[in-house]
Amino acid sequence: MQNELVSREQWLEARRALLLKEKEATKLRDSVNAARMALPWVRVDKDYVFDTPEGKKSLADLFDGRSQLLIYHFMLGPDWEAGCPGCSFLADHVDGALPHLNHHDVTWVAVSRAPLEKIAAYKRRMGWKFPWVSSFGSDFNFDYHVSFTPEDLAKDKVFYNFTAIEPAEAHDELPGLSAFYRNDKGEVFHTYSSYARGPEELISTLMILDRAPKGRNEQGTMDFVRRHDEYEDAQTAPSCCH
Repeated sequence: MQNELVSREQWLEARRALLLKEKEATKLRDSVNAARMALPWVRVDKDYVFDTPEGKKSLADLFDGRSQLLIYHFMLGPDWEAGCPGCSFLADHVDGALPHLNHHDVTWVAVSRAPLEKIAAYKRRMGWKFPWVSSFGSDFNFDYHVSFTPEDLAKDKVFYNFTAIEPAEAHDELPGLSAFYRNDKGEVFHTYSSYARGPEELISTLMILDRAPKGRNEQGTMDFVRRHDEYEDAQTAPSCCH
């Protein structure tokens, strides 16, 4: 692969043209962020119970004393042997952000339908520290449209990413990110959800690759991604990932 070769002056002209587009994208992102913050909220009246290392907790308990909660819907089903590679790729970027999120009144929690002991085993394997709880036996994943029963997948359509899709495009577990707010009265509100490639900006490795000469260099979405201990040159001893 090699792009057109030009003089430094020609490169500077092309780069300035690209800069205009980058500035447009930045302004559009700011506009989208403002619209996201202006979304109406929905009160969460249903009682959800999660299994955590500290025992049973409600959705309100997951805020851990803060007013904002981000839940990553991590694809790890009750009968799965390991977590989704794509979800694992995103999760690799979370631990370093936790102190900053917590200091800014935001709690981050991953939620999966797998039993807690399976979650704990995979979390140890990956060396992660972020909170991760189980919604096994709860309607939570189904109500937020990231888990589907065999009966759901046997229908003509399933609801995901705010639209009806073909069951062949779905799975028993799919990824997503949901945001919640808790007020001083203890009331909880659902403020935002994002699915499919929506949370992609949380994966800083992709943002870095977008600036490399070959970009993401993929044939399909994230087809190059493996769990971080499955690359050919993966370290067997603890590393900075652990």
